[in-house]
Amino acid sequence: MKNLIIAFALIFSVTGVFGQTDISGTVKDADGVPIDGANIIIKGTSEGTTSDFDGNYTLSTGLSGSQIVRVTYIGYTTVEKTVNLSGSSVTLNFVLNADGQQLDEVLLTATSTKRSQKETPLSVTSLGAKQLAKVNTSSQADVLRSVPGITAEGGGGEVASNIFVRGLPSGGQYQFNPLQIDGMPVLSTFGLNSSAHDVYFRNDIGIKSLEFVRGGSSILYGVGSVAGIINYTSITGTVQQKTTLRTEFGSNSRYKADFVTSGPLGGEDSKTFYALSGFYRYDEGPIITGLPTEGFQLRGNIKHVTEKGSITISGQYIDDQVQFFLPYPLEGGSRERPYGNDGNEIFTLQTAAAQDISYRTPDGIYTSPIQDGVSTKGSYIMADFKHRFDSSFKLDAKLRYSKYAHQFNLFLDGSGVDGAKVVETQQEYLDARGLASGDFTYLNGQPLAADALLFENRILDRDRPLRELMADIKLTKTAGVHNLTFGTFFSRSEAGDFNVITRYLGEYNNRPSLVNVSGYSVNGVTNRGLAYTNRNISSNKIAAFIADEIKLDRWNLDFGIRYERASGDIENEGTTSYLVDNTGIAGLDNVTWGDGSYTRGHVYADDFAVAAAALYKVNDNLSVYGNFSRGYFFPELRGTKFDDFGNPSSYDTEKILQGELGIKYGVPGFSATAAIYDVSLKDRRSVSFVNAPDGGFIEEVDKQDSNTYGFEGTWNWSFADNFAFTGSFTYQDHEITKSENDPAIEGNELRRQPNVISALGLSYDDAKLDASFDFNYTGKKFTNETNTIELDAIGISNLNLGYTFSLSEEGETLRIGTQVFNLFNSDGITEGSPRLGNNQTDEEFFVGRPVLPTRVFLNATFKF
Repeated sequence: MKNLIIAFALIFSVTGVFGQTDISGTVKDADGVPIDGANIIIKGTSEGTTSDFDGNYTLSTGLSGSQIVRVTYIGYTTVEKTVNLSGSSVTLNFVLNADGQQLDEVLLTATSTKRSQKETPLSVTSLGAKQLAKVNTSSQADVLRSVPGITAEGGGGEVASNIFVRGLPSGGQYQFNPLQIDGMPVLSTFGLNSSAHDVYFRNDIGIKSLEFVRGGSSILYGVGSVAGIINYTSITGTVQQKTTLRTEFGSNSRYKADFVTSGPLGGEDSKTFYALSGFYRYDEGPIITGLPTEGFQLRGNIKHVTEKGSITISGQYIDDQVQFFLPYPLEGGSRERPYGNDGNEIFTLQTAAAQDISYRTPDGIYTSPIQDGVSTKGSYIMADFKHRFDSSFKLDAKLRYSKYAHQFNLFLDGSGVDGAKVVETQQEYLDARGLASGDFTYLNGQPLAADALLFENRILDRDRPLRELMADIKLTKTAGVHNLTFGTFFSRSEAGDFNVITRYLGEYNNRPSLVNVSGYSVNGVTNRGLAYTNRNISSNKIAAFIADEIKLDRWNLDFGIRYERASGDIENEGTTSYLVDNTGIAGLDNVTWGDGSYTRGHVYADDFAVAAAALYKVNDNLSVYGNFSRGYFFPELRGTKFDDFGNPSSYDTEKILQGELGIKYGVPGFSATAAIYDVSLKDRRSVSFVNAPDGGFIEEVDKQDSNTYGFEGTWNWSFADNFAFTGSFTYQDHEITKSENDPAIEGNELRRQPNVISALGLSYDDAKLDASFDFNYTGKKFTNETNTIELDAIGISNLNLGYTFSLSEEGETLRIGTQVFNLFNSDGITEGSPRLGNNQTDEEFFVGRPVLPTRVFLNATFKF
């Protein structure tokens, strides 16, 4: 151990301090238009910066002698200039020409140095602010649907997008690939509850770029990930004051205002800069429910440049409320949106009438907060310290504290009553519940038409407060061809998970009215307090990692190892049935509620990950690469079971092996990548929550192995002036290779993973007129592991048009634009009912979630 400590001391020893040289200038295109967000880097080092809105940049460095300064920007050629650094200020101006190849774009994610895509032995996708503005309409699914290797299900609305990464089984959301903001995860522990990461964060125009690094090598740094990392980078201030305002009006009475402003704090020699962004939004949702959808977010940062680095304090405050859409009964066979009792097409069976539901409990009157939908209110604050001890030794440390009040209230997809149809005639309703007779009326006493169909549903109210502290600390030492990084990550997370289910009866209509059955319901409620769970979960994680990025003449080699330990404490409240009323109706007089007793348990597990990758530069245009990793995944804490003495059934890590071989090619006007890959999971703890006979849920757990191999290709071709044709194609052949509970499913395909994913884009941009058409294709897939229900392929088309007016010679502009989501109004089914599991059928009615209908947006963007 003593020798190891001495070795680390030698590795991170300080080798000297050099004077600073300031390099400054401008970056413009061939027409003289400033380029905002270009990457300026000293070649062969990790020292760099980005240009501001006016194309200006300033870079301070401790390097000396002859150096090469490289400038890159997505869609433009790379330009290099040689400069002699001697401590005196240097001015370097750059002019970039349009180019279709993007492999020289500098990366920030899943690497300890700034390297271009062409030099990184991983599959990487990078989107700039301009591209993000074109694809971002309402949700993360809108953005990530265009990223290779990702299946994004956005039918649920503006939050809780289901995100699946190539080759990996998942219940959706962000299970294997954390969502990060400025290098830190929104959540460090998946499975404290089932809320998705994107309920705590919304995109705004203060985002500078998105990077998605695929593959197991990304598990090494920070929070770690077995599938990859989605990282958004925020705009920070520069020496130039700049502001962007955007107003938007859309279908369904959507009103939204975005802004970002940044610049220096103090005089012209100030070393302190700020950026502030945010939005306010009101609309009636992607689908009108009569329930509110409104909120705002503010984000900002203050960055102080020190003599040897920088200190950035950033934060967010969000107060936002949206509605979440689950699958609902569609026409059987065709699976098209059905028509209700009133003859109108049904887009949702969610209803504002349910917001008045309340009833007695042992704790007093309980009022359902269903009208709040997915409600998030809270904030985070983060400190980012970068310090350069000398030209070869640096520190990067991030600390973040988050605290949110969060509710995830939703309408389910049926009554859950054993033996009942999802949509019923009035006689079928009585028969399924053993009722000899009953009169069906609206709440005002008016009788229901004799042929009117019924839809009994449940509302699930969830209260999920969250508090979290995390830190990520890295030391990087350059020694010859080696770039060594030693780091640690830790987090402490606490979350509540309070759940109440109530059943109600409505008509089969768009936004239905509630219905009473004489002798069986009161105010439309057919079962009060149907199910109750109350859990408190805490998680501790600590990890240490060491990695080496070796840069040779033609070879780039990456090696790393990570060790991590995770522990969790779970307390589950017991329940009992309480008599709280005297209506004479069993489902209303008795309420299942918490009894104040708790079962408590503690679990822990540890594991290690190793990763190795290599890239060989055949020439300046062509690189070949390969990577391999052995990783792990900690099971979800919320699904951990304990006996009466607090002993867990099991809490073992899930092993994941990944490998990839590929090529990267880029010349002016064209770039492309191609790769084959293989993913293997061992001891995967597959958790499904399916309907119980009484209308609650049963947790089904199965230990599984699975394997996937496939191919992925991407391209970007500038085939004419201002025109570009982009695309990606992913093929995956996947199967379950072992199942402890049901060997009959061995050999079946993974649920909800298609075999083919593809994206095509055609764009035109001459700095005044811009237009783009994007088409995203998701192939056929199965809703369940028995592979009995197959969903057809889905194609979603989006259109973006805009014209930019020059308002002054100083570069002030106004862009008038329009976006159309789901241009051809596809109603393809994104998923079946997860709660029906392997019992899903396709009979008279099919429970599924269609793609959201067409939405049209008009916007105006001012830059000054």
